[in-house]
Formats: sequence, C-alpha cells, structure tokens
Amino acid sequence: MTRKNVLFSGLMLFSLFFGAGNLIFPPLLGLESGNNFGPAITGFLITGVLLPFMAIMAIALSENGLVSIGNRVNKLFGLVFAIIIYMSIGAFYGIPRASNVAYELGVKQIVDVNGWFALLVFSLIFFGVTYFISLNPKKIVDRIGQLLTPILLLVLALLVIRAFMKFENIASPAAGNYVSAPFVKGFVEGYFTMDAVAALAFGIVVINALKDKGAASKSELVKGTLWAGVIAGLGLAVVYVSLGWIGKVIPKETDFANGAEILTVASDLLFASGGGLLFGLIVTLACLTTCVGLINACARFFNEIYPKIHYRSYVAIFVLIGLLVSNLGLSTILSLAVPLLVFIYPISIVLVILSLFQHFAGGGKMMYRLSVLVTSIFALYEVLANVGVKVEVLTDMLSVVPFFEHGLGWILPAFIAALIGYGIDRFRRESYK
Repeated sequence: MTRKNVLFSGLMLFSLFFGAGNLIFPPLLGLESGNNFGPAITGFLITGVLLPFMAIMAIALSENGLVSIGNRVNKLFGLVFAIIIYMSIGAFYGIPRASNVAYELGVKQIVDVNGWFALLVFSLIFFGVTYFISLNPKKIVDRIGQLLTPILLLVLALLVIRAFMKFENIASPAAGNYVSAPFVKGFVEGYFTMDAVAALAFGIVVINALKDKGAASKSELVKGTLWAGVIAGLGLAVVYVSLGWIGKVIPKETDFANGAEILTVASDLLFASGGGLLFGLIVTLACLTTCVGLINACARFFNEIYPKIHYRSYVAIFVLIGLLVSNLGLSTILSLAVPLLVFIYPISIVLVILSLFQHFAGGGKMMYRLSVLVTSIFALYEVLANVGVKVEVLTDMLSVVPFFEHGLGWILPAFIAALIGYGIDRFRRESYK
C-alpha cells in the first residue's frame, strides 16, 4: 500500500462526507454568528469533523465494523442497530435526500424545470450514473478519489478564492442563540450534519478500499485509515471555515432563508451569469459522491451478512429503492426520516466514544448497556417530541438536565451511566478484548 493510495482514499472519504447538507450548513452559521464566528465554527468543527473522524477510527479498530461495536451491548442489538443505521442513512434517507438536493439546488439552478416528470427524468439519469460508478467497488477510489473529488475541490476553490478577493471582511452582529452561546449553537449545527452516523457506514468503505489496494495486516489497515481520516478531516475543516466565512461577509442587502440561498447569491455576485451553473455543479458533484459512497457501503454490508445475494444485486436494489423514494419529494423524505435520525444519532455517538475508550482503557458489557439505555430514554423522548406526542411528566423529569433545551440532554447522563458501568465491570473484572 503506497502513500498515493492512502492520499486518494482520504480524498475519496472527504467526498463521501461532503454532501449537500455539509455544503449549506456553514454559510448559514457564518451569516447568523457574525462577530461570534470564531467560537461558533469551533463548535461546528468538533461535531462536523472530530466526531466523524472518531467514528472512522472506531470502525477501523473493531473486528467486524459496526456490528461488532453494537454486539458489546447485545448480539441482537448489534445486528438490528447496524441494519437500522444502514437503511436510515442509506436507502430510506441519505440516498434519496442527496438525489433530491442535487435536483432542487443543483439542476434547477441551471435549467428552469419543475414538476414530477422533471424529477423523474433527473433521478433516472442521476441513479444511472450512480449505479455505473458503484458496480465495481475496487474502482471506487479511482473514480471518486482521483476524478470526482479533484473536480469538486477545484470548483469550490474557484468560489472561495473569488469571495476572498471580492467580499469585504465585514461581519454583522450575531443573531439568535449565537449571541449568548455561539459555541453550543455551532456544536448543535455540526451535530445535525449526521456525519458521525454516516462515518459508521463510510468506515468500512475506506477499509475495503485499502484492502483492495494492498493493505493486508491489521496495523497497516488502521494506520492507512487513520491517515485517510486525517486527510478527509483537514479537507472538511478548510472547506467548512471557508464556506462559513462567505456567509459571514456576504453583502446583507438580501434576506436569506438558508445556506443554499447564500451560496446561490454568492455565486451570482462573484460570477455573474455563470454563478448558477457553478453552484449547480458543486451541489450535483457533492450529492453524487455521497450517493455512491452510501450505496457501496450498504451493498457491502448486506452482502457480508447475507452473501447468497451478489454485491451487484444489492447495488441494483439500493439504487431502485433510492430512485423510488426520491420521487416522493424532499419535504416528504425529511419529515419521515427526522424522528428515526434523532433516535439513532445519540446512540451512535455513545457507541463510538465507548468503543474508542474501551480500546485504550478496557470496559465490559455494563459500561455499554447502562450508557446506551440512558441515552435511549432521551432519544426516545426526542422522537416523541418530533412526532408531536407530549409527555409532560417525562418533560418535567428530563428538562432539568444540562443542554436539554438544545436536544443534547443525553450527554451528561450517558457519561455518568458509562462511569458507573465501567466501575461495575472493573469490580467484576469483565472487559472486552
């Protein structure tokens, strides 16, 4: 395995992470945080870059990826939770969402189209290209890391460099929660990129790619994955800060509803009539690479747990499901997926952190079970709140916990439960190897 292979694996990983959601969150953060941009983007980088990197390493250090991490709670839990992760961020959410965002913020910036038929035609073309790239997993690094990622980075660089040259470095006052708690608000915004969950799927893509390029030993795979994660993380950090800065300094004559509008207007201001084409190309490439990564991860995962169905057949299945769900429309997809995502995301973060901690300091089943149990209570509450079910008794009990109002009330209780479980495991002298 050469340094070149590790470099292209890192570029591939960057592209897999960098979907449309990652593209549109930082500019809005920059706009709303204003003079408090520094602490806000720092919080965003912790959850948008550091946590996904930790998840990648947790997968690399485990024997059987996500399933083996979940097995430390319970074997049935490990399998079921892994399936839920792959289906939620894959066929039922991540894949169709990326396709719809590519249509809404990419193609419609270039061509004036509307209606269900236009979406159908676009999705057929989009998933046709995705299917072709995903067919041979051994060429994923070559097709994404060596081709699509450099194009994406070049187009982004054109936008950012032009912005540095033309926009004045004048920030407006902070707004909303960015006034009183910019770091926490930025932390939450990065949390909702869902990259820490996606990393649980992408980790195995990187590992398999390194194996295909010649990595054989466990230590070589871990080292290669570490450096690929560093490359991807540095790339994401630079892009996030740059896009956030564009939102911070863009002229404020127009009211912006979201980050997509900020980048659209910025593209028009910086490149006149070619702005829409430039932004549309950025979004479409970002969504395409994310879709390829998710389909590859899902197909490989299900091929491993049920190998009687060929990898290519799984690719076709997930492409077909993504195509069908995509045509429900973006609003419907988001409304159906949010309750599931707010449930799995906190549990995923807890499993990642415990897995890394256990690798260096030990820990047994009680550490995992108690912390996951406590986290699940808060996660279930968030699901009920999202679907409109109010449980006042539960609200009164949980609302006293720090950061509850930000949807992060699970953090301190999960930490305490993990410490108690760790103490019990040490007393019983139980520890996972």
